[in-house]
Amino acid sequence: MVQVLLCGALIVTLSMGIRHGFGLWLAPITMERGWTRQTFAFAMAVQNLSWGLAGPIAGMLADRYGAFRVLMGGSLLYAGGLVLMSQATTGPAFIASTGLMIGMAQSGTTYAVVYGVIGRQIDPMKRSWAMGVAAAAGSFGQFLMVPVENWLIAHLGWQQALVLLGCAALVIIPLAWGLREPQLPGGPTRPQQSIGAALREAMGYRSFQLLMAGYFVCGFQVVFIGVHMPSYLRDKGLSPQVASYALALIGLFNVFGTYAAGTLGQRQQVRHLVEQRLPRFGQLHALRRAGEQQRAEFVLQRVDLAGQRRLGHVQPLGGTAHVALLGDGEEVAHLLEVHGDIPP
Repeated sequence: MVQVLLCGALIVTLSMGIRHGFGLWLAPITMERGWTRQTFAFAMAVQNLSWGLAGPIAGMLADRYGAFRVLMGGSLLYAGGLVLMSQATTGPAFIASTGLMIGMAQSGTTYAVVYGVIGRQIDPMKRSWAMGVAAAAGSFGQFLMVPVENWLIAHLGWQQALVLLGCAALVIIPLAWGLREPQLPGGPTRPQQSIGAALREAMGYRSFQLLMAGYFVCGFQVVFIGVHMPSYLRDKGLSPQVASYALALIGLFNVFGTYAAGTLGQRQQVRHLVEQRLPRFGQLHALRRAGEQQRAEFVLQRVDLAGQRRLGHVQPLGGTAHVALLGDGEEVAHLLEVHGDIPP
């Protein structure tokens, strides 16, 4: 269990940490290439759609051929996408690398694959907690990597920073070795199931339907803030460091909330946890005041609300009422990624 959790958490930390800092590249790339911000934002939108659409496929491939192979392919695709992102000189090329390639790479290096291994290898009594750890690792990646990425851009330039991150993405390959699953002699360890049958089974659970619908929220707030807030604050006269610290703080506060949600998911029904967290949604209105003030202190005081309000991803589904859905080693567990975000 320790090996699975450690390697899975490090993979998610690295993959999601790189992803959460892409907004820092909006201003330097568009200024140097002469593009509009819409071009960059559209590429980010394609990236999230590609991630969501490829998520179930990545899960299916991980079930059939093993998580290690999928993670290795995702790592190579991630590295290649980042390098091509640094070299793209036209809008279509940028969309193909940043949007399609990196989006598909994220589907094979984040929750769709890692959660599937956790769901099969971790005891049901600890599964919700374990998923909370993995999800918190994605938020920790945001806290750790975003300031580092901002430093790389400032000292090495945005192109060299992307190339260096591409090399960092290759570290996922040795980490993926720790997620190899044992096979029984003479055949696979779990029954075979088609993706269509898995989808029908998953859609038969109302909790899965509500979870999938709720994940559409991620694209409206987490991705929007991550992509556009750095350039917005720069337009208001604040330094890039303020944006990187703000995004890092969102990730830091989400670490606590996500881990707590995973732990409580072992002790309480998921429905009760969601009902308790819904009132906090209204606190997000305070973020709008950032548009009326330009002081860095105000921005850093408010970003904790966004971190606290994020839903804690899917780890509360590890309770005893839902472990059958996530623990049979079938593609069902990987369909959790159809939303297109996590960490994220």
